[in-house]
Amino acid sequence: MTVRCRVSGTTFATAPALLASMGWADDTGASPLVPADPRALAFLGQLSRELLRGAGRAFPELVALGFFLRPGELARVLADQTRRTADDVVRAPRGMVFHVPPANVDTIFVYSWALALLAGNLNVVRLSERTDGPAARALLQAVTDAMGDADPVIALTQRIVSYGHDDAVTAALSAACDLRVIWGGDASVERLRAFALAPRARELTFPDRFSMAVVGADGYLAMDPHERDRIAVGMFNDAYWFDQAACASPRLVVLVGAATRTAAAGDDLFARLGRVIDRKGYRVDTAMAMEKRVAAATLALDGVATHVDWRSNELVVVRVDGAPSRTHAGAGTFQLLAVSDLHDLVPLVRRRDQTLTHAGIAAAELRDLVRALNGRGVDRVVPVGQALTFASVWDGEDLLEVFARRVSVARPAVAVG
Repeated sequence: MTVRCRVSGTTFATAPALLASMGWADDTGASPLVPADPRALAFLGQLSRELLRGAGRAFPELVALGFFLRPGELARVLADQTRRTADDVVRAPRGMVFHVPPANVDTIFVYSWALALLAGNLNVVRLSERTDGPAARALLQAVTDAMGDADPVIALTQRIVSYGHDDAVTAALSAACDLRVIWGGDASVERLRAFALAPRARELTFPDRFSMAVVGADGYLAMDPHERDRIAVGMFNDAYWFDQAACASPRLVVLVGAATRTAAAGDDLFARLGRVIDRKGYRVDTAMAMEKRVAAATLALDGVATHVDWRSNELVVVRVDGAPSRTHAGAGTFQLLAVSDLHDLVPLVRRRDQTLTHAGIAAAELRDLVRALNGRGVDRVVPVGQALTFASVWDGEDLLEVFARRVSVARPAVAVG
């Protein structure tokens, strides 16, 4: 089965043929990439411009990606890493990184690919053949255009490919890589772990996660109407860009405060969110609406839900009293929990819980909550509206650190000479 490059259109008969096409020694005389290589920075800067000025402007997730790839933002990330690097450490590329992103989030592979490229690595990104929606096509066209203007070393060392269900290709790429990065569900991680890595290779996984939003009722109700509208727009962006399928999208909304205040805050927030949904034109098809009805009814039958508020096919609020369900229908289904104190969340948090977005809660209270969790769960705490804002530290992992090797250069014990 052939391997198809999604950028150049080149096909390779086997994975070894693909791997043989990558490297440094060719007629361009290209020298190896190094960490923070100016050629990589120039390419990513051009990709940012392509996304922000071209077809990518029609897709909010591509605009967000374009902002992340701006030269100033990447320079900030690299400068922060430099500040945290000891004088006796030299960074080097890890080697070849094999990325396996999910099919349902079109942009996620670029974030990890870009950081691995900044670390100086060769990269192979395997996209599912099902990754072919309008946003994915716009993104791949932007990559193609940016690569056409880039230094030849970029095309020589970077591959975005697709192939069918061919275990031989996956096995060969896994055996050849120095780091395998898997984005996807638990089942995807388990399936890919069947393919052996080289003894010195590493693996970084981003499996199924669960995320939530926490809203302080008093703080929210004290906001003026304009600010509450801003929170509702942020909630929409967090949840609806990827049909609530992104790992960081909130699936549970926790209202904190006295019962009368949480009831008022919840009614106000979801009414505003409903208006945003209508204004944005988000719609759920009949099959998805039926799936949501079955999921909500199941939660009720299982005793998890105390009430189902079917506001529309696009917005379903399932009230829970206690531990939420980690299974989820998506596409605008929110479990809703009211608690009197923020620390009531501590026993409900699980290790798979990733992002906590917040509104109406003081920063000191959030820091106290994280200390109380003490590693029990939650890797990110960000304001509502920033759930899908990518950072180089993700799921508790500093990706630039993971994508590079740290070579220690010890000082001599005595003066030399």
